[in-house]
Amino acid sequence: MTEETASEKLEEEEIVIEVDEPEPTIEDLPGVGPATAEKLREAGFEDLLAIAVMSPPELAEQAELGEAVSAKIIAGAKKLANIGGFVSGAALLDRRKRVQKLTSGASSLDELLGGGFETQAIVEVFGEFGSGKTQIGHQLAVNTILTADQGGLGGEIVYIDTEDTFRPERIAQMAEAVGIDPNDALDRIHVARAYNSAHQILLVDEIKRMAKNIEIKLVIVDSLTSHFRAEYIGRGMLATRQQKLNRHLKELKQVADVQNAIVLVTNQVQAKPDAMWGDPTRAVGGHIVGHASTFRLYLRKSKGGRRIARLIDSPNLPEGEAVFTVTSEGLRD
Repeated sequence: MTEETASEKLEEEEIVIEVDEPEPTIEDLPGVGPATAEKLREAGFEDLLAIAVMSPPELAEQAELGEAVSAKIIAGAKKLANIGGFVSGAALLDRRKRVQKLTSGASSLDELLGGGFETQAIVEVFGEFGSGKTQIGHQLAVNTILTADQGGLGGEIVYIDTEDTFRPERIAQMAEAVGIDPNDALDRIHVARAYNSAHQILLVDEIKRMAKNIEIKLVIVDSLTSHFRAEYIGRGMLATRQQKLNRHLKELKQVADVQNAIVLVTNQVQAKPDAMWGDPTRAVGGHIVGHASTFRLYLRKSKGGRRIARLIDSPNLPEGEAVFTVTSEGLRD
């Protein structure tokens, strides 16, 4: 090989190294023009992976497309998106470094949760009325506004209110206690009243649209199951209720992952009459809610205005309890 040939070969190699293949986008999918791409984005589908894991009927309903078109788009997304590759545990550990922790204001509760409420997770808080579920929601909403070095996330909050429990006066009290201007706090908390389960589900799509313009770090649904419980009555409606609830939770988990946010859902309880021993109260929603939640906290009242939080499910933390109080300033040890 001559020096000239070797030089040409080196130049060719350098060119190959320097040129990067552009990442495929929604517009690269078969049969997707500008109008269809806009429909997909309005429905919350920003990347190929989100489309690839959908079923044709679901995509058709959410993006208002025909089923045949949806099937073609999904098939194209599966080819273009890298969904077949496994990743190493080390890569997942590196990805976990993005997870942030949010303080509750009570060190005992933070310790129970391994340093605070973590992002990319659904946290279910359930208990009887007056056990402190809504108070935790209000406190986390305020604390999310704090900077990272203060134990916050420095982001915006979305509050889906299904039982008319949101109180701006309570937010103002808690904000003053942590040194935040009450008006600034209330400006960064976006509240929507959900009037039925269908409206509640649609509000998650609205959250996805809002997330394009603001940094949402906490989504609160208070409460998750009240509308579903009231609308789907009897054993004959149970399967339909659970399917809709399951889909709703999957949409919420997608928001948590994409936004690196916390999703806090409060839940009602019901008595289990056939329980022979132990606490007969059980969370509404059964296994669907239990499996979808990353962390599950059971709250109960104690003497002297104290509350006991029991961590009953977590992927990496042991079961345990924390005692805290709810004061005029918020959650405290």
